[in-house]
Formats: sequence, C-alpha cells, structure tokens
Amino acid sequence: MSISVFYVTVNGVTFTAVFAENVGAQALKEKLEKGPVTIHMDDYGGFEKVGSLGESFPTANSQTTTKAGDIVLYQGNQIVMFYGSNAWSYTRLGYVEDQKGWKEALGSGSVSVTFSLTEKP
Repeated sequence: MSISVFYVTVNGVTFTAVFAENVGAQALKEKLEKGPVTIHMDDYGGFEKVGSLGESFPTANSQTTTKAGDIVLYQGNQIVMFYGSNAWSYTRLGYVEDQKGWKEALGSGSVSVTFSLTEKP
C-alpha cells in the first residue's frame, strides 16, 4: 500500500496533508520514511511560511497559483506553506485539506514545523 498522506505539526496542532504525485513529493516521502523532519520557517509576504530543507530535492516546477493549504517546493531546497495565495513556478508537494485552524496555527512570525508520516511525530 502506498503512503498518500503526511502530517504537518505547527505549534502543537497537527494537520493531515495529501502528497502530490511528482518527483519532489516522492523525495519528501522518502525523507520522511527515515523519520520526522523539523524545519524552522519564517513568514514571507504575509501569505506564506518558508523554510530551508538543508538539501535539494528533484523538481517538477510548473507555473502555479497557490491557495491556503498548499505545500510546495521552491528552488529545489525550500518548503513553502501557504495561508494566502501567490503565483510562481513551484513543485507541488502536497495540500492540507482540512484547514480548520491552519492560519491561526501558522500565526505571525517564525514557527517550527514538523513533517512526518505518523500523526504523533
């Protein structure tokens, strides 16, 4: 059975995300199979959080207009999570479907975000 979801924990609140189907999302899935990953993310532009992966993933960039809940790869080495919208060339990694409390959890300023394949990282 293929893993199709991952978990995003922000400020103690866990959200379920669905993996996209591309090489970048596959690389993230393979990284998470080795264990949870915590990334420090900074606010950018009042509509997204951006954090460095510390390594490069393969990309499948396409011009995208994002919406709240989108999780994308930027320049191959940064994860971006949206609570607003932007248009740019990204590799889609996944999407948070149930966004109840999403914007509130992301808050303003910097956050630490844990990505994992289990609900309780």
